[in-house]
Amino acid sequence: MYAIVEIAGQQFKIEKEMKLFVHRLKAEEGSQVTFDRVMLVDNDGTIKVGVPTVKGATVTATVLHHLKGDKVLVFKKKRRKSYQKMNGHRQYLTSIKIDDIII
Repeated sequence: MYAIVEIAGQQFKIEKEMKLFVHRLKAEEGSQVTFDRVMLVDNDGTIKVGVPTVKGATVTATVLHHLKGDKVLVFKKKRRKSYQKMNGHRQYLTSIKIDDIII
């Protein structure tokens, strides 16, 4: 059984007991969160596609911890113009574990 769900503006293909990183959620560590924007549910070959979401379908997850992602370096340069600029960025992430997919 799997589902496609929208979490924090991104769509993920999830299964039960799956761990994944999403954009930072406003929830405490160890708390339960529910997502109701379920786009598709596949239950052993029976597929339900939502228009735009599947009615009554929810996904529950547990927030494991909050963290920062790897540093992404952005380097800009124009040759022969003595212009170069370095910029870095670390994304704030939340690690969650999918508990249950409710149809």
